[in-house]
Amino acid sequence: MADYPSLHMIIDGERVDGGSRRTHTVVNPATGEAIGELPLADPADLDRALAVAAEGFRIWRDSTPQQRAAVLQGAARLMLERQEDIARTATLEQGKPLAESRIEVLMNVGLFNFYAGEVQRLYGRTLVRPTGMRSTVTHEPVGPVAAFAPWNFPIGNPGRKLGAPIAAGCSVILKSAEEAPASALAVLQCLLDAGLPKQVAQAVFGVPDEVSRHLLGSPIIRKLSFTGSTVVGKHLARLATENMQRTTMELGGHGPVLVFDDVDLEHVLNTVVAHKYRNAGQVCVSPTRFIVQQSVYERFCAGFAQRAQAITVGDGLEDGTQMGPMANPRRPEAIDKLIGDAVQRGAKLLCGGERPKSLQGSNQGYFYAPSVLSDVPLDAAIMNEEPFGPVAILNAYADEDAMIAEANRLPYGLAAYAWTADAKRQQRLSRGLEAGMVGINTTMIGGADAPFGGVKWSGHGSEDGPEGVLACMVTKAVHEG
Repeated sequence: MADYPSLHMIIDGERVDGGSRRTHTVVNPATGEAIGELPLADPADLDRALAVAAEGFRIWRDSTPQQRAAVLQGAARLMLERQEDIARTATLEQGKPLAESRIEVLMNVGLFNFYAGEVQRLYGRTLVRPTGMRSTVTHEPVGPVAAFAPWNFPIGNPGRKLGAPIAAGCSVILKSAEEAPASALAVLQCLLDAGLPKQVAQAVFGVPDEVSRHLLGSPIIRKLSFTGSTVVGKHLARLATENMQRTTMELGGHGPVLVFDDVDLEHVLNTVVAHKYRNAGQVCVSPTRFIVQQSVYERFCAGFAQRAQAITVGDGLEDGTQMGPMANPRRPEAIDKLIGDAVQRGAKLLCGGERPKSLQGSNQGYFYAPSVLSDVPLDAAIMNEEPFGPVAILNAYADEDAMIAEANRLPYGLAAYAWTADAKRQQRLSRGLEAGMVGINTTMIGGADAPFGGVKWSGHGSEDGPEGVLACMVTKAVHEG
């Protein structure tokens, strides 16, 4: 496709193309057509990237805050200038509507600008000691970082993985998802064009298990940053223990949404339905299990299904599209299986559960209709596994205690939401919901200055905010007599 960029890896500032390497075919999920061939790293490529990352750390750990800030601010300006090209690339390879891709670029712009300021605030402290003694606590960059980013936010996830280590003074080897590589390359190119030394950041692609074992098997890597499924995250965490590498793990979720009967139901529905089907539900913090107070349950179900059916599904590059395709052919199959299991166990399918009717005459693309299930039994797989797709689960509960118990029932704890007008209840929910991020009367839980991360099986550590930079640093206490 003429407007899709050529694909390569970036090692030591060099664009490494296919040559005799294995390749991965990148597909436009809206059409199913191949749009590019991505070279995959061989062991020699990974060894080279590791050696360059070691050199890059020696260079960048001694950079001044002003140097780091200049690179981050410069990259932010370039991303803004290149917004339309980067956004179009993301939509071509991942499928989300172009409007969502444009917002994703702006997320990176905001994050890089925040980190540019945060590099001036990496304070330590001086401890109180008797005269003649001096004790200080400082923060130092941890070392080369191996960062693994998924396909669902092909611009924003690489931005997080690159921005924090660079702000902290680390080097980084980025392996983004092979399904959506060009967006990640565009973000890294903005950093390089803004003056980042070529040794500081590399981009490689490959067979995920091969790349992860090779990078984490090296003592050069001092930290692992991973965003993805809980199953893969646990596997990588085990690999990281061999070399005692620090980890930041942003894993799966199963976002509960508590809806009480004292709210403006129309306002809640208008907000949560749009948020549920953002990026076709392929969002780790997507609101998924709607835990609704019994007295408003029937109205909530009817209003939810009505709004879901009105969503326009289509190619993300077309005007008027509100929801694009799923990212690959595995995802519609997985959602179909989960919905089928739930219905077989007694759930009601209020809408969806199939390819959108407007697209049923065509077999192109990985589309799935916005779907709504109600009265879903707890033993259904979808009540216990993250669906990661355009399906909402609606169930009725009698009171606050039962609703909180259901919200906390699963081992996931990434994001939770609640809607209530009762101020005291809001305080109880903020304490009682087991999640790293809680939205009360809002779905807006992310921000450049706010930590992003979960608890329990949803991982540990934070990205974004001051916490994101400090996660790439180690603490040192120095005592002088």
